[in-house]
Amino acid sequence: MTTETLQQASVTWWNTVKSTGEFTQWLLKQYVGEVTAADRIRELGTKFKVDAKTMKILEVIAGQEEQHAVWIAELLETRGVTAPAVDSKQAEQRYWKETLPGITDFDTGAAVAAHAEAMRLERIKAIVKDRTAPWDVRETFIKILRDELFHERAFRKMASASAMDATREKHQLGLEALGLAA
Repeated sequence: MTTETLQQASVTWWNTVKSTGEFTQWLLKQYVGEVTAADRIRELGTKFKVDAKTMKILEVIAGQEEQHAVWIAELLETRGVTAPAVDSKQAEQRYWKETLPGITDFDTGAAVAAHAEAMRLERIKAIVKDRTAPWDVRETFIKILRDELFHERAFRKMASASAMDATREKHQLGLEALGLAA
């Protein structure tokens, strides 16, 4: 899938979220996704026993994901919804069910993360560019966008070109599971 196609699919997805009354459900999924991302990132470094420098970068990213969860919990609270307790093992896994089996080492783990962050960036950009989005959601995702740009670059830098290629097919299956494939 081209970046342009993913951008168009993301705009379509966002317009559907806004117009179908599933907005709060989407925010809840975002909250759970941020919490589980922090856990998954730390597990990646621990499982593959990365060096201290790499672990420090992973910890920065995981901490930023936790901050995103706090910001999204605040969006939920202003809408009268309490953010739920999250069990990372029980969280929705549509994308991850397809991509996690492709992780065989840290290199492929970083590649899977880079693909996921790139996909997420297109969704975030669709929200940030939408002047009709709720102002507080847009402002929150403007802050999140800055961090996610860093996450995608960091994971892409940690992954080899061969790992990016080796995990691309599983990423495509993950996009299909989310309804984002062309």
